[in-house]
Amino acid sequence: MEEEAGAEKKPLLPARTAARGCPPRGTFGAGDCPDPAASCTVQDAAGADHDLYINQAAVFIEDAIQYRSINHRVDSKSLWLYRWYYSKICQWVLSLTITLILALAFIETPSSLTVTSDIRYRSRAWEPPCGLTESIELFCFLVFIADVSVKSYLIGWEEFRKTKWLLAYILTLVVSLIDWTVSLSFSCTETVRIRRILRPFFLLQNSSMMKKTLKCINRTLPEMASVVLLLAVHLCLFTMFGMLLFARSKDKQQDKEWVGYFHNLPDSLTSLLVLLTTANNPDVMIPAYSKNRAYSIFFILFTVLGNLFLMNLLTAIIYNQFRGYLLKSVQSSLLRRRLGIRAAFEVLCSPKESPVSTNELCVSANTLLQVLQKVEMDSCCKQAILRTVRSCPHGILSAALFQKLFDELDKDPVKQHPPTPEYQSSFLQKVQFAFGHRFFGYLGNVVALANIISICVILVMDADKQLSERDDFFLGAINCFFILYYLLEMLLKILAMGFKRYISYPSNRFDGLLTVILLVLEVSTFAVYGFPHPGWRPEMMGLLSLWDMVRLVNMLIVFRFLRIIPNMKFMALVASTLLDLVKNLRAFAGLLVVVYYVFAITGIVLFKGAVVPMGNIRLQ
Repeated sequence: MEEEAGAEKKPLLPARTAARGCPPRGTFGAGDCPDPAASCTVQDAAGADHDLYINQAAVFIEDAIQYRSINHRVDSKSLWLYRWYYSKICQWVLSLTITLILALAFIETPSSLTVTSDIRYRSRAWEPPCGLTESIELFCFLVFIADVSVKSYLIGWEEFRKTKWLLAYILTLVVSLIDWTVSLSFSCTETVRIRRILRPFFLLQNSSMMKKTLKCINRTLPEMASVVLLLAVHLCLFTMFGMLLFARSKDKQQDKEWVGYFHNLPDSLTSLLVLLTTANNPDVMIPAYSKNRAYSIFFILFTVLGNLFLMNLLTAIIYNQFRGYLLKSVQSSLLRRRLGIRAAFEVLCSPKESPVSTNELCVSANTLLQVLQKVEMDSCCKQAILRTVRSCPHGILSAALFQKLFDELDKDPVKQHPPTPEYQSSFLQKVQFAFGHRFFGYLGNVVALANIISICVILVMDADKQLSERDDFFLGAINCFFILYYLLEMLLKILAMGFKRYISYPSNRFDGLLTVILLVLEVSTFAVYGFPHPGWRPEMMGLLSLWDMVRLVNMLIVFRFLRIIPNMKFMALVASTLLDLVKNLRAFAGLLVVVYYVFAITGIVLFKGAVVPMGNIRLQ
């Protein structure tokens, strides 16, 4: 259902019944009065069909909102199953199951999940008993089997046979279950577990964006091949030149370049391949450069041609291919949306509701209002569409107007902040004006900057002092003063703006959350170590020492200084761009997780026992 949108097929619609609506009065001829029982049957069938069409239209509109294909079953039971499958609860369960089965590698044998990664000091990792992780795996497999079964049923057999991802899904589950059975038969003592390498597939197949990105990478490979071949020729030619230029001579003092980097063909090729990444620059050229400065020309030419031209050309090709594919993907998504809206119109339109003067089909506004009540969508967008529908003249909607209604889905919602409270007291009105003004926010930024500067000064002064010589009185007193100011600032803003309006701004939520955390830490510090006084010592009491508590508070204060970003337009623009990049790079991050996970599991299998650790110093 989430495959590429090529030529969309018609949805699997049931045949329309003749009892869409009862004939109006006066249309029967003489002697043609229907039987009352038959009339009731016709009306019941018409009501059932009407409810079915309402549900179909609601599902099609939800498909359009989520850019899903409309090629699925649309009978009443299938519609209920379809909406249940794409509900937030089911999708959260599926995502949680994928995360759970991927996280099993951290506790499965061989696991190295310990506090320290140093093999000399870390303790023995916990080894789960046989059957524990296997039971969790079985639960995950059952969820995946239910997932693929529902998907296969909803799209129908004809579409199922053409969907390669679902076929691969089933094959992966079969292989994993066979390997799981083998593990239990060997009492969890087998060294190779094929199913662990296949686990990232469950993450890959569940994300349409990751599948699109993978498909784009597959299409980009032929374009990249020519540049990669050119890079290989460039590398081989300079390798030959390097071996000839830095050949072995009689003077051993002048053979350092040959000994270190160009001793033979594999060493030469490896040295220049690493230089292509600039990881060994300028170390690779220092021996030759010490002998004669002219040798640097060889390395400069290699770096300029390889890094500045060929590598950038490779990047440009990848960017161009992805940009073109992204444009096609956006067009495909918009086509799916328009198809979903059109399908909703087709199941709702009725000749009875169309004007007599035209042959154009129309939809009743009241019918659309019933559909919108069942559609799950953004509340702001829904309210905008409802307002437009209620103001529609004559209470009917043509196909063009029906399609235009849902242009609201393509608009970015403008968030409306709650109104400020209205005080009757003149004093409170003045307080509201003073502390709701933007200059009060600027004052808070200046105070936060002063707090950062004071922390830096004290840290510089105490940098060379031993723990026994350090006195945290000044730092504790300063933190106490500033945290009280932050608390007062938050309360005054809430008084001026109102609580609902205050928390409607992300910067205020960030600021208020950190202020509350700082206040809790400061109260905890006072409860354990008392109020700041000369001679405050960072002695260990409870979970954290005084010095640890002070450091934690100071780190949060430094982090709180990020509140200045929304007040500076350029910084806010850069920060919002970075956040958008993070959102748009989720598919690439998912692919990186898949690749690293597969190689990590493969490395565990291939190199198990290759590194023998020294004796654990902690246990000696």
